Amino acid sequence: MPSSSNNFRVLVLGGTTEASALCRDLEQTPSISTTLSLAGVTKQPHLPTLSVRIGGFGGADGLSTWLKTHGISALIDATHPFAATMSQHAATACGTTQTPLLRLERPGWQEMPGDKWFHAADLKEAASLLANSPKWGTAPQRIFLTTGRKELAPFKIAPQHHYLIRSIDAPDPASLPPNATVLLDRGPFDVSREAKLMQDYGITLLVSKNSGGSATYPKLEAARLLRIPVLMIDRPVACPHIPTVETAQQAMAWLQAHQAASTRRKV
Repeated sequence: MPSSSNNFRVLVLGGTTEASALCRDLEQTPSISTTLSLAGVTKQPHLPTLSVRIGGFGGADGLSTWLKTHGISALIDATHPFAATMSQHAATACGTTQTPLLRLERPGWQEMPGDKWFHAADLKEAASLLANSPKWGTAPQRIFLTTGRKELAPFKIAPQHHYLIRSIDAPDPASLPPNATVLLDRGPFDVSREAKLMQDYGITLLVSKNSGGSATYPKLEAARLLRIPVLMIDRPVACPHIPTVETAQQAMAWLQAHQAASTRRKV
């Protein structure tokens, strides 16, 4: 629970590089009492010296209750670009409690010259394309599947392919497609290493979510270098009317403006 000595209390919904950068800034800002919330997906996350809570809130209603109980002055949603459910819960809870809300989200990747991207609206459509499309459904592919260890099960409908899956923590064996190789590793990875990995495993298709950021971008550069096509899963539609920034510095400026406004109201 945040220190009672600070009146301006912030909840950061984290799990991204941007959230970590923001927390580093907040560690140096004692006038703001911050709690970082993590979903608990990664077993050994890098934690800041701030107050940290791990686990869900119990939906939008549970988050609303938590915000009121802890006297939260502002909420920063810095969850993964594909954490659409959590972002919706944050928008609903902040609307209910009248808590200022900011979305901190890095920009998505853009197709560059030399890229050969195909698009899917979500995981289900991507798996369906691999299972049934004339392009990939008929001939077995060697696929570098980089959607995350929690989102592998949809691809069980396309068992004719071989999948290379890389993860920090081991995925649930029950979620794996039948013909899969799992590598346990933690990034970031450089272009040469990614290219060698794809060559070593004879990769013919890269499947990725459009997460954005620099940490996993080298896999796209390697695919471009090796002329490997990419099946890109597009981001979910953002919550409307929620202000959004792209950097921790912009988020800090927003917080400091709200802190100043809060101080003026109390004078």
